[in-house]
Amino acid sequence: MTRSSRRPRRLLSAGLAAALTLSAAAALAAVSEGDYAGKTADEITKSLEAQGYKVRKIETEDGYLEAYALLDGQRFEIYVDPETGKVAKIKADD
Repeated sequence: MTRSSRRPRRLLSAGLAAALTLSAAAALAAVSEGDYAGKTADEITKSLEAQGYKVRKIETEDGYLEAYALLDGQRFEIYVDPETGKVAKIKADD
């Protein structure tokens, strides 16, 4: 194998490693059920934005604070219990 024939594999491997690193970072940034997000709309907004979300609005629904947010182009509805500040449920919109 010549040097020039090895180069594309190295580039492919470096690109693949970069893509996996970015997707792992995005997965680590995502909030999960049971995580503490805050007890007020301001706290929830700050918490979610620190994790990479773009919060569109927060409403009260069925006793929960419901955050409408985007992460990597996907829409989420994140329900937070205002008593505990913990994420009760997460719905990803299609």
